[in-house]
Amino acid sequence: MFNKILIANRGEIALRIIRACRDMGIISVAVYSEADAESMHAHIADESLCIGGAAAKDSYLNMRAVITAAQMSGADAIHPGYGFLSENTIFVKLCEDNNIKFIGPGAKSIAVMGNKAEAKRTMIQAGVPTIPGSNGAVHSFREAEEVCNKIKYPVMIKAVSGGGGKGIRFVAKKEDLKHAYDMCRAEGKASFGDDSLYIEKFIENPRHIEIQVLADEHGSCVHLFERDCSLQRRHQKIVEEAPSTFLDDELREKMGASAIKAAKAAKYTNAGTIEFLADKNKNYYFMEMNTRIQVEHPVTEMITGIDIVKEQIKIAAGEPLIYKQKDIKILCHAIECRINAENPDKNFAPSPGVINELNVPGGPGVRVDSAIYQGYAIPPFYDSMISKLIVSGKDREEAVARMKRALAEYLFDGIITNVDYQIELMSTQEFLTGNFNNNFIDEYNKRRGK
Repeated sequence: MFNKILIANRGEIALRIIRACRDMGIISVAVYSEADAESMHAHIADESLCIGGAAAKDSYLNMRAVITAAQMSGADAIHPGYGFLSENTIFVKLCEDNNIKFIGPGAKSIAVMGNKAEAKRTMIQAGVPTIPGSNGAVHSFREAEEVCNKIKYPVMIKAVSGGGGKGIRFVAKKEDLKHAYDMCRAEGKASFGDDSLYIEKFIENPRHIEIQVLADEHGSCVHLFERDCSLQRRHQKIVEEAPSTFLDDELREKMGASAIKAAKAAKYTNAGTIEFLADKNKNYYFMEMNTRIQVEHPVTEMITGIDIVKEQIKIAAGEPLIYKQKDIKILCHAIECRINAENPDKNFAPSPGVINELNVPGGPGVRVDSAIYQGYAIPPFYDSMISKLIVSGKDREEAVARMKRALAEYLFDGIITNVDYQIELMSTQEFLTGNFNNNFIDEYNKRRGK
């Protein structure tokens, strides 16, 4: 087992990893930017090092600074969390070159699954259902036209190296294709340094279902069931829950088997997530794989009782999984709401500032993953998510009631958050009945008229 782990991240996920390290008797090393000098993760870790300026490129994305910090501190492993360097193959190879264990998959698996076109080819070869579309990247606008004419409109154009909702355009008709094609190329180039695109048939009113997998370095792979992530705004998840109201036992078993097949096809190790879109007829299609821990991993931890971060560390240390698929059960119902410092009444504009007063919810079945505290100044340089509120209940009805209660207890002064907006969502008929899809949030926001 590792003696010391450096956490190459910030905020709640850095704190989450520090806590796992402490539970396991592992020394934790935090890195922080100048803007995060007063952050909780920098204070809670056993050791902390400043690695650069406020901008992510000068600190959390500065690979050489992170590696140097690991070497200076004597860390024998790096946990990247999510975002930043977590899916960067250059960084993974840099860790390998410096004899530092990267707590995640190998560079080859990240490269295969990070390239959307290559990932799709791999899934087709493995027999995992995929969305009809281009066979890999399209190499010209003319080829894009030919693909769209073949699979019929509407379609989705996506950046091959995309992620986080960037480099994606919906195209309803032929006349809109050129503009969307050009926009996706430009956004892909600006955001990921890659203007390659691929095209897929648009699945109308889909559900976004993802399957959590764990794979060790000895050939064992299990799934930890699904998370329903259909409540999204601009391709960004807002609420996640498990188990899904959309799946029955037969479909759950089929999707779980497909997820394991996908992970094995990619020769994947560590924790990962296979994301699917499912249509109204319960046909499901591979969308992508996230080769890292997910923001919403606590939902799965709640329903299975398995600590995914600890499992990541154990797998990276070469330990075999102690779970067989038959050992993993759904124990309860869980829901996660992402709490953001943003103003829902002003087009969700970010709302950084000082938290003058704070009350954090608690009670039975309530978990809060956060790194904020009273007096903390939220910096304007990073993502607006400041907390994850997770609840569990013996069934969905109890979980929903607990989430409403917990949200009402979450009180802030000094900043604007989306807490009241989340309470609104929990009260809609669509959410209460489980009758929603990926388009619901956009439709609801139009209905709100704010």
